[in-house]
Amino acid sequence: MNAVVDLSRLPGVWRGGDLDHAAPPGLPTGFPLLDVQLPGGGLPRSGLVEVLHEACGIGEVSFLLGAMRLVAAEGRAIAWIQPPHLPYAPAIASAGVPLEACLVVRPATPEEALWSADQALRSGACGAALFWLPDKTDYAALRRLQMAAEAGRCLAVLFRPPAAASQSTPAHLRVLLASQDGHLLVTLPKRRGPPLTRPVPISVRAQPGRRVSGHPTLVDLSAARHAAAASA
Repeated sequence: MNAVVDLSRLPGVWRGGDLDHAAPPGLPTGFPLLDVQLPGGGLPRSGLVEVLHEACGIGEVSFLLGAMRLVAAEGRAIAWIQPPHLPYAPAIASAGVPLEACLVVRPATPEEALWSADQALRSGACGAALFWLPDKTDYAALRRLQMAAEAGRCLAVLFRPPAAASQSTPAHLRVLLASQDGHLLVTLPKRRGPPLTRPVPISVRAQPGRRVSGHPTLVDLSAARHAAAASA
């Protein structure tokens, strides 16, 4: 007699119309209305997440601070690779993310940026890596980053413009952000389950991506590298 196998009970398998409730526990964002819509109750601890947003400064980094705080509390680093602005240290510190856990890398070329992201993800030292890559980064390169994030058990967050929504992605989670009346509207075009098309409004702080003279800033590895080369 042939046994009937319930495929929905197998690891990594879920019904297309249902949220994947068997996903490993994630990193809560600190926004309950959003976390309940995320498989595992938060952002994945290992894997690629795409954040699509129109303009810089709407809170595209701020809504990640809760997960970053948890990562830092575990003693793991947070890499910022090619951010459009040097992260604003006072806002990050006030959110409970220790500055000594944050490393900023500014590669000289797109190829170096991709390599830096891959190395940060694979290292095992980073619990999260945020990176901004050229718009023309292809699927194969993103697939390598997805695999690197899984190998290093690292949350990989790639920031892209909304136009990237029409492109295929190996990311298990794609987040679309929009700003309205001082709130951040979050939809999930791709997740382990049906897309979330009804926006979840959350309130975030100002984007921690501005430099203010006189305040401490994060460790900019590229600047340190150039200073060392000049003194050699």
